[in-house]
Amino acid sequence: MRRPRRGQSGFTLIELLIVVAIIGVIAAILIPNLLDAMQKAKQKRTMAEMRITGTAMISWLSDQAGAAAAGAASTQIDIGDYVTISRDDLSEQLVPAYLQIVSPRDGWKNDFEFYLNVGTPSAKHVMAIRSAGQNGEAEADVYVTGGFEVTDYERDIVWTDGFFVRWPQRSGS
Repeated sequence: MRRPRRGQSGFTLIELLIVVAIIGVIAAILIPNLLDAMQKAKQKRTMAEMRITGTAMISWLSDQAGAAAAGAASTQIDIGDYVTISRDDLSEQLVPAYLQIVSPRDGWKNDFEFYLNVGTPSAKHVMAIRSAGQNGEAEADVYVTGGFEVTDYERDIVWTDGFFVRWPQRSGS
């Protein structure tokens, strides 16, 4: 074994342990924020997909019935009042005239639920899209219009007849 010469430098074990501890503290602070940012991105993607598909549905409705049902004044929405439609049947109505592709899944890779009354486009409840949130299980069939805490990723996001019925929203806004 050779002895280190004078002037030869290296890191001591204590210095290395301190650097590792500092890196660990930084990682502990940043990883939860990164995970939350990823969930928010999935939530935003879900809302964007719903808005795009919903806009195409309104365009279809405008062409079929002559006027969109957007802006309904109801504060309570019952999904049971809407006519379920499969993604394939919805694609038949919207692609390629109104939309390039109907997105099959939300940001969490759960299937969207689509509702479109093709038979009666002038009905009161014509179109809706629901995302069951992160857990993939729908909360209810009746929703009261309003937002929910942005970090509650398990909540359903619902778009009906031209507006969001349930959407993520910061407290106090």
